[in-house]
Amino acid sequence: MQQHPDVVNGTVDRSVTLALPNPFEYVQERSNQFLALFPHRHDYIYARHPSPGKRPQWQTESRHPLSDRLIEQGTYLYGVRFGKETQYAMLDIDIGSAYHPRRDPIAFQKLTEALEPLGLVSAITCTSSDSQGLHLYFPFSESLTAWEVGSGVTLLLESQGFKVTPGQLEVFPNARLYTIESTPNLFNAHRLPLQRGSYLLNDDLEPIWTDQTTFVEQWRQCQSRNNLSNETLQQIIKQKKRRSYRLSNKADKFLNDLNAEIEQGWTDHGQTNRLLGRITMRTYVFHHVMYGGEPLTGDSLIKEVLTVAQALPGYELWCRHQHEIEDRVSEWVSCIEKSHYFHYGEQFRKYKSKKERAESENTEPSWNQQQSQKTKDKIQAALKELSDKNELPEQATARFNALRKFGIGGGSLYRYKELWHPLWKSQKKSPQTPQCNNESGQFGALAWPNCHSSTSLLQGIDGNNNEINGSSDLKSVEHQPEGGNSHREEIQRIREMLSKAQVAVDLQAAQEVVKAEEMLAQESRAAHLQRMAYWLTLDDPILMTEALAWLRQQPSELCAELLDTELSELQQQALETIVETVEQLQRLDWGPGRIQEELRSQFSISSLAHLTAKQRQQWLSYLRSRPDTG
Repeated sequence: MQQHPDVVNGTVDRSVTLALPNPFEYVQERSNQFLALFPHRHDYIYARHPSPGKRPQWQTESRHPLSDRLIEQGTYLYGVRFGKETQYAMLDIDIGSAYHPRRDPIAFQKLTEALEPLGLVSAITCTSSDSQGLHLYFPFSESLTAWEVGSGVTLLLESQGFKVTPGQLEVFPNARLYTIESTPNLFNAHRLPLQRGSYLLNDDLEPIWTDQTTFVEQWRQCQSRNNLSNETLQQIIKQKKRRSYRLSNKADKFLNDLNAEIEQGWTDHGQTNRLLGRITMRTYVFHHVMYGGEPLTGDSLIKEVLTVAQALPGYELWCRHQHEIEDRVSEWVSCIEKSHYFHYGEQFRKYKSKKERAESENTEPSWNQQQSQKTKDKIQAALKELSDKNELPEQATARFNALRKFGIGGGSLYRYKELWHPLWKSQKKSPQTPQCNNESGQFGALAWPNCHSSTSLLQGIDGNNNEINGSSDLKSVEHQPEGGNSHREEIQRIREMLSKAQVAVDLQAAQEVVKAEEMLAQESRAAHLQRMAYWLTLDDPILMTEALAWLRQQPSELCAELLDTELSELQQQALETIVETVEQLQRLDWGPGRIQEELRSQFSISSLAHLTAKQRQQWLSYLRSRPDTG
């Protein structure tokens, strides 16, 4: 019977077994000591050998483990992840990293010295690939929990001022800071050493004779020098424990989608806007989940997005906005911070303990409540300032325009109109007994009443206060005998006159309300059109998909109005292309299935939102050439 080793918890059991190999295990070549150093083969990555100067397009294979024989064939490039335990750690330093010896030899030296407190003093250094990035392997004898090794190494490096982030410095196994529902996320995969472009280096970082035997010899030498123990590891982790997160399946998919778009970097011109948007979104929403620490905002967020963007493949070759990259990043950061996106786990506080949730509900207003209160405070402060300066208009429209000058949006004013609108303000007042006063004591047909009625929608109208000067006529009326018909008729006439006057006043107030609401509705509609037009010009599939779904439901006459929005020349051209494309699809009467089929056949893409600007032009030309029959 064939002998084979079992793989248990990331270590190799070399005992001889008589049973047939488990179909879910790979066949290991016992004579290959090099491959035995990397025993975890599930969820491996592979890629075709790329053309010179190109990056491999990595894919994950989770249907079966990676066998030694596949690696030895060399048909593809391969990479492995980590299991529950590990006997090595690895650092990845890209050629463009601030810590690469070509850019800063001293920083590189300090980086290797930073792990000495863990007992990691000796490493195997080799080039990672033709890109001339570096991989530093730190083997040790004791099998340790993989995520703890990653956390300990990462915490120690960060405490020495090194930034553990893609494009600069990566740690394998990575510090897993989140789980997907109840399942821990996979460890990051690294390519296996000694494949194409990977060579061993000496202490002076010069290439030396490279083969698997030499690599294994160096591994054993380093393993005997490195003394990483579980006790030391736990001590380092305890000094700075990180918060962990549980990602929902939707959040995990969102993060993976962002990673898939970002990690390839620039592959052509015209990708800067889209990539910066993706990087900004991932950094804003997930940075603290992926790398620990507090969520990033403001200048810290700008700096991190810049670092990631400039370290991505193809940046120097393809990005045409390097001279203004910081301004472009600042614009995206400002956009994301004003959007509905939020730091993961922060807005809803989804993962607080029951005690924390109870305390939060009793003491902390929600994020929406806080934003609402800020808006209300801003309106009230503006009203006070206008009132103190005697510049608060009486009429609703004028007051609305005056408050807009304080940077308060029309939508906010409409939402909280009870705070500022004279109509709603007067409704809060308690009803008063109708009282009328006229200095002459006579009520003529043209007299304007000073009446505070419970049915009035406005605040007091100019006139004298009747608490002091009562009307003698009114008093005489009150003491008329029952037979005083002339006085009763006069009272009735006065009441009718007052009623007509009040109707006129209420009508004026109602007209003011209608006018203000119409203005608010127009401004809200204009703002919505502006936002949709802007989203349609972005290289952002998420926002564009939402805008496209909205556009397809609008009447055709809205397109002309949409094209009148204020945009830059390039944005205007992009918008015109999108709008005409939607019109052509409506002309052809193609359903979603037909659209996806056509897009796949021409561009291998199933959504209009994922097309590049050039592909959109090609797609539009194709649609123009199609007959109405579909």
